[in-house]
Amino acid sequence: MITSLKHSVNVLIEALPVDHGDMAEHEAEADELEQALRGAVRGDVSFDAASRALMTMDASNYRRVPTGVVAPRDADDVAAALAVCREHGVPVVARGAGTSIAGQATGLGVVLDFTRHMRSIRSLDPEQRTAVVQPGVILDELRTAAGAHGLTFGPDPSTHSRCTLGGMIGNNSCGSHSVAWGTTADNVHALDVLTYGGERVRAAQGLDALPARLRDGMRSLAGDHLALLRTGFPELPRRISGYALDELLPEKNADVARALTGSEGTLGVLTEATVRLVEAPAARALAVLGYPDESAAAEAAHTLLPYGPLTVEGMAADLVAGASGLPKGGAWLFVEVGGSGREEAYARAEEIARAAAHATTDHTVVADPAGQRALWRVREDASGTATRMPDGSEAWPGWEDCAVPPARLGAYLRDFRALMAQHGLRGTPYGHFGDGCIHVRIDFDLMREAGVRVFRDFSTDLADLVVTHGGSLSGEHGDGLARAELLPRMYGDEMVGLFHRFKDLWDPANGLNPGVLARPRRLDQDLRFDVLPRRPVDVEFGYPHDGGDFSAAVRRCVGVAKCRNESVSGASVMCPSYRATGEEQHSTRGRARLLHEMLAGEVVQDGWRSEEVRDALDLCLSCKGCRSDCPVGVDMATYKAEFLHHHYEGRVRPAGHYSMGWLPVWLRAAASLRAAPVANAASGVGFLSTLAKRMGGIAPERDIPELAREPFTRWWRGHVRTVPREAARTVVLWPDTFTNYLSPSVGQAAVRVLESAGLRVVVPPKPVCCGLTWVSTGQLDRARTVMRRTLDVMAPALDAGLPVVGLEPSCTAALRTDLPELLGSDDPRAARLASSVQTFAQALETHAPDWEPPKVDRPVVGQTHCHQHAVLGDAADRRLRERAGLTGELSGGCCGLAGNFGFEAGHYDVSVACAEDQLLPSVRAADENAEVLADGFSCRTQLDHLTDRPSRHLAELLAERLS
Repeated sequence: MITSLKHSVNVLIEALPVDHGDMAEHEAEADELEQALRGAVRGDVSFDAASRALMTMDASNYRRVPTGVVAPRDADDVAAALAVCREHGVPVVARGAGTSIAGQATGLGVVLDFTRHMRSIRSLDPEQRTAVVQPGVILDELRTAAGAHGLTFGPDPSTHSRCTLGGMIGNNSCGSHSVAWGTTADNVHALDVLTYGGERVRAAQGLDALPARLRDGMRSLAGDHLALLRTGFPELPRRISGYALDELLPEKNADVARALTGSEGTLGVLTEATVRLVEAPAARALAVLGYPDESAAAEAAHTLLPYGPLTVEGMAADLVAGASGLPKGGAWLFVEVGGSGREEAYARAEEIARAAAHATTDHTVVADPAGQRALWRVREDASGTATRMPDGSEAWPGWEDCAVPPARLGAYLRDFRALMAQHGLRGTPYGHFGDGCIHVRIDFDLMREAGVRVFRDFSTDLADLVVTHGGSLSGEHGDGLARAELLPRMYGDEMVGLFHRFKDLWDPANGLNPGVLARPRRLDQDLRFDVLPRRPVDVEFGYPHDGGDFSAAVRRCVGVAKCRNESVSGASVMCPSYRATGEEQHSTRGRARLLHEMLAGEVVQDGWRSEEVRDALDLCLSCKGCRSDCPVGVDMATYKAEFLHHHYEGRVRPAGHYSMGWLPVWLRAAASLRAAPVANAASGVGFLSTLAKRMGGIAPERDIPELAREPFTRWWRGHVRTVPREAARTVVLWPDTFTNYLSPSVGQAAVRVLESAGLRVVVPPKPVCCGLTWVSTGQLDRARTVMRRTLDVMAPALDAGLPVVGLEPSCTAALRTDLPELLGSDDPRAARLASSVQTFAQALETHAPDWEPPKVDRPVVGQTHCHQHAVLGDAADRRLRERAGLTGELSGGCCGLAGNFGFEAGHYDVSVACAEDQLLPSVRAADENAEVLADGFSCRTQLDHLTDRPSRHLAELLAERLS
């Protein structure tokens, strides 16, 4: 029985009006449920607004509000939670990483979050090629453990760095290598599940070990409908839709594990799984085949299958515009093969390229692992990049993964394109061409009723089209809320009636993920856009890539959760605070979800005054890593600055906002009073230092940086110019606050190098500032004033068309992005200044291309500044280091100090954890003769605080070697 609390949850979700008396009763029932759960489970129980808000959405178009969240510690905890929910009549949804794109991971009632505790690999048997895992195990963790034995888990969705095995089993996930290794169902041996009714079930082949009720019920269901089960399912590699009732046939040994795989958490809650492993190729090679267009690539894909590829992936030029390393063509097939060594793999890839040559426009074969990873990254990010059309308009999932027989893919894609045109829609298909499965994001207008009607009409027509081609409505991600309503069009009413009977057998109380698969909700219900404001929100930044609409900026996050990647991934930065804490609210996606709910006003009800949003943004380092690493370009640093501006408007701010936010003013005052010696001496006196830190909101663990005795600009006024005025290209050296007052040696070194390259250096005649410290603390009115004053000073240089050279990456990035986005179109000089800004290396490469840097010939270690990675780019720096004989790669990540962040009280532990992610391990492992490079003042300060290795700006290293 579903009691009044479950009814109240559904009422809230459907946004029906509730009077205050009912609301009080619902809150009391929720409190009673929370207390019962706290008394029953050892894991985490969270009913607060932030925890609920984080679970309202997955990577789909849908939103459902849960009552609470439980993170169980083990199977007994799951059983206890189910018992409490059963007693209170509350539904339960099991959730992994929340990357489902059909809505089945959105919450009703209580969400069981398996990513916190139940994420261990219980055993791994390399001889039997099996592993026993808990549902929260991340796929890449299993693949790493199996890789030590030359094995892997075959299915590999593009979210492999964060998706969980439980989620993969729930959705019957596939990934790009299903051509070789099949779906998740093909790789599942046995499942341990708990039903909503409390039964513990070991699901494998055969019915005899099941509880009598389930055994007899499934025997009857299959035995009474043998003909329908044998003929009612289309034969194709990617048939994921509906319940896999054909797996109960006697000729398939009644494989209950396979029948439960893909049931989307509607039949039982997984507590443990035994999965099969496969042998991983010793080496791989990638043949990238170019074709004139998408149809040609689709027609060719199935013809390559006889060559035994590991995968055949397809994408068109409108998805990967600007990507490097691709051969000529309008569309491409990525065909990966394996071999016993690199030579064999390369030869097999070449064989496929030759066999396909009659239809291709060009091809390339890549055997280098790094080169392959770079190309695969283009494909894996497509689920995010496809959410923006080439003109910047939004595109959405919903019909993300239909599948047809591979030989019919070309014809299906032509009909699919025609159907989109008929409905006035656009999309960019890509995906698993070798399996006949495509992904696509379509520019549905889900913010207006007329657009939602088009969404519904198109969905109905497309379902009929897929069935006409002998396909499946879902070929990978499940039906969820997006397609389950249309299952009768694929299977007919009789088969769908069996789906309902199967659901009722396993879950007679309808307590597990109601509204999904069996007796589904309408596909145009529960849309996450329904609750958003229809008018633009009054904001400070211009949001030029989102039409000036803050709501559209927040909508950028579609939930693919690349920010939840816990592993070190090359030069990536995003998301350092999540990697340090492992908590969803401190990921880019989590913060975007809370901002979405803030705009909705249902769960997070205080708008810009929300403490839930403030607390989540508190650990955002404003590193801007998401601006480049997020596939859809979420810019959480800007959203944080926007939020802080409104949150503290007219209110007293934290002490750090006054001390570090106004740092340029305090440093300029100290310099004008020539107070550096006194200030430095005072910072070394224990009680004075402690008092200053407490008053300034500075972490007690931090040392206060010393002020330079002579600022850079004062040194500059006495500097003897070494380049004739008439013989040189003039550049403006930007005297940022950190270089000017805290690290003038960097500015002096830069002048020496630039002048040695034949450039005439000038410095602004009056103080200038990018406004970064005010932006990062959300003091945007003051930041705007500072920026406009700076533009007044820079006006003559801008009129003269002089390039501006930045030394501090964070300040240079602020000039490039924050300044024009905050001033917007009000002052055209902002865009001119932004376009004139270059990094130190870019300026040398552009304006002194024939200059030869001094040879240093040493290895380097350190970290690419996160703002340089995200905004400015480091290609010119790499080339400059190479020309100077500096060898080695700099790490990714963020140093953790990040301007004011690491100095603020309460941030020290997270700051250090961020440094320990990539920077500090790379420095410790480096040769003692390696130069530690760090162009950012924060990075150098963090290294100085946490290591005994001195670090320098690249300009200092080069200047030292000048004759």
